[in-house]
Amino acid sequence: MLVRLQSAIGRDDLIEQMVLLSPKTSCTEKAQPAKSINLIVGYNSSPNSHTALDIAFWIAHQTRLATNVQVIVQAVYVVEENQKNQYLDVFHSEMHEPSLACPVNYASKSTTSVLSEPQLTSNALSVETKLTDNLTQADRILWQARSLAEEWQGSFKAHLRFGCVAEELQKVVKLEAADILFLGCKSINHPIIQTLDFNFPCVVLGIPNSINI
Repeated sequence: MLVRLQSAIGRDDLIEQMVLLSPKTSCTEKAQPAKSINLIVGYNSSPNSHTALDIAFWIAHQTRLATNVQVIVQAVYVVEENQKNQYLDVFHSEMHEPSLACPVNYASKSTTSVLSEPQLTSNALSVETKLTDNLTQADRILWQARSLAEEWQGSFKAHLRFGCVAEELQKVVKLEAADILFLGCKSINHPIIQTLDFNFPCVVLGIPNSINI
């Protein structure tokens, strides 16, 4: 895929710049023709993550043209660990533990029903409001990703997760049997790359220092 990308845009340095982590397992395990290819993108609407998503869609588009294999691009937005713990502490004592890994629409509906409960304390209401705000922000962020998918006319899925970014990304990668994880990182020294398990189940690609797609 990267060789095809290099050829299309006249570059010869993308592989060494973009491959940030390679799986330790042999590539021969996936030697048989794939029915579909899954590209996971860690997305938070930052310029770098938007570039990573754009590159993923570009590669998906070129791969479909060259192979007729279905390519699914999946954006993952993670609400980070400290916010998850805040919600759990309050809801465990006041009401119930909320779902921590669910589609945006499902989570939004769950929030609406919880808000209708009259026995919430002011502290729980405050945290519930923050949770609602974060879900609204998550919906906006994933809507941006869906809008880009419509521009590329590609197959797309969105994931909203709560917890540690590296752990949640790895869970989605395993769940979806991903072939590539794209991140908006430019160096192997980026903190999130350093956090990932070196036995990560798929190759991790970042973004090059300069690229025009």
